[in-house]
Amino acid sequence: MTPLATSRADGLRRAATGTGTTLAIAAVAVTATGTGAHADDQYTVRSGDTVSHIAARHSTTVGAVAQANALTDASRIRIGQVLTIPTGTPAVRVAPAATAAPAPAAASYTVRSGDTVSRIASRHGTTTAAIVAANGLDSRAFIRIGQTLTVPGAGGTTAAAAPVAAAAPTTTAATHMVASGETVSALATRYGTTTAAIVAANGLDSRAFIRIGQKLSIPGVAPAAATSVGSTFAGRTYPETTVAAANANLASLRAGAVPSKADMRAKITATAQALGVDPALALAVAYQESGFNHAVVSPANAIGTMQVIPSSGQWASELVGRQLNLLDPDDNVTAGVAILRSLVRNAPDLPTAIAGYYQGASSVKRNGMFADTQRYVANVQAHMTRFA
Repeated sequence: MTPLATSRADGLRRAATGTGTTLAIAAVAVTATGTGAHADDQYTVRSGDTVSHIAARHSTTVGAVAQANALTDASRIRIGQVLTIPTGTPAVRVAPAATAAPAPAAASYTVRSGDTVSRIASRHGTTTAAIVAANGLDSRAFIRIGQTLTVPGAGGTTAAAAPVAAAAPTTTAATHMVASGETVSALATRYGTTTAAIVAANGLDSRAFIRIGQKLSIPGVAPAAATSVGSTFAGRTYPETTVAAANANLASLRAGAVPSKADMRAKITATAQALGVDPALALAVAYQESGFNHAVVSPANAIGTMQVIPSSGQWASELVGRQLNLLDPDDNVTAGVAILRSLVRNAPDLPTAIAGYYQGASSVKRNGMFADTQRYVANVQAHMTRFA
């Protein structure tokens, strides 16, 4: 699973251990070029920037930035390029009814042992999605010790909301049968409850000992949670809010009619041809991600056949010029293929483009391919020979 998508295209993953270092605060360099309510800003493009991130950071839109700078392709900007950021048009302001507060400065943070993106976000009063978007992380939000992250303020860049909001259901008790390797604390995290609550509900002793095959009553969760998305993947545990959104999206997919794998394969081929992407590449990525199964959602909330997370879906929407619904089979394929097209256009070679879909293009550029990314690329290229 991915994008950038598991979004894994710029798109949340992995956990790390070790020692760390420093925290430094740096303001975003923006210079006003006019006066009054309709003054525009000048912004110099930095490594890892995209037009969508710049637009969100300055409370405007991709279209407005593209128009102000005569960009024919909003996905093509270069480091050092000076962009005019229109700031005075009321139509492009975010939440015009609210009293605007000064945009908080971005923090430069060096990852330390035991850090996770969610903990860093909580510590700096921002969100996991904002940090993921600002640093081009993939769908697992993987970070490593010593890595320098840009931490936008609480009012900075935020990712698009999940297509289906996780409602606040009436909680009840769920029944769970213990599987090999499970612990009470892991189950508590998975179901959004506490170890103490499970211990009390099941009369466990102070060691919270459980055995394979034992049926546990899990208090304080929605009934559907017991048969939905877990909270871990590839050794990483995801935030409760992310997992809740993933469960809501999976429930929506299961509630409707889902195309067959053969139908999804046909959609991918047709969409790739329409968007000028090698169908073998698009099919290989989809096969690696989901096996052409649209009724799947990862713990990172990577959705559907192409396994695209909401923030990457928003980027894809900007690439194609319309809002995409990742739960819709056709839109999901369009999102994944549009992301692939952008990656192929901007990468020096095909392996780097494929790596960008899995690890995030900015991360690949900054860190090179991680070991699991190298395996992913090899698998996709092997699949391409199958679909050629």
